[in-house]
Amino acid sequence: MTDTATAPRTDLPLADLIAARLRDALSPGALTVTNDSHHHAGHMGDDGTGETHFSVDIVADAFAGQSRVGRQRLVNRALADLLATRIHALAIRARAPGDRD
Repeated sequence: MTDTATAPRTDLPLADLIAARLRDALSPGALTVTNDSHHHAGHMGDDGTGETHFSVDIVADAFAGQSRVGRQRLVNRALADLLATRIHALAIRARAPGDRD
């Protein structure tokens, strides 16, 4: 029996699912998820789906006072099951409101 509350949705493009998970977990003020898979076609981790490599640019209050590693851990925690099963590579730019670029 599958727990539908924790089972990854497969009816959405993976970039949309990543965005939904991050919105639910971190309530960002700004969020961009980019599918970079086309840059990695034929490389290690390319499974042919066109949905394996992503970049996330996120600004959230949850990152205030967190180190770079702490911020990445928050993102990774929100996407843990997807990182284990569907995402091969994830570039993360995580900032708190007011952080300099």
